Amino acid sequence: MYLVRDVFRAKPGRAKNLVSSFKQAVPFMEAEGFSNIKLMTDVVANYWTVVLQAEVESLDHFEKHSKGFTSKPQVAEIMKGYMDNIEGGHREIFKLE
Repeated sequence: MYLVRDVFRAKPGRAKNLVSSFKQAVPFMEAEGFSNIKLMTDVVANYWTVVLQAEVESLDHFEKHSKGFTSKPQVAEIMKGYMDNIEGGHREIFKLE
């Protein structure tokens, strides 16, 4: 089992837009086998940080998900323009022991 953490640095004042999009996308992630999904915003961190964290069974599963997730019409509509809200970010993947 792996924990995948996507850490986004939102543009000033736009973190709420990311949170809204991600909340709508969570059910689609769950339908694809992701579990323990958490959406977090900064309290003591860089301003406008949004973290989307989930567990996945294997890295192969994660890779297959990543390649086609936003090509689904419903997800594409939800995520439309979300890159306009982001300045940068990174991904962290941990093996759960």
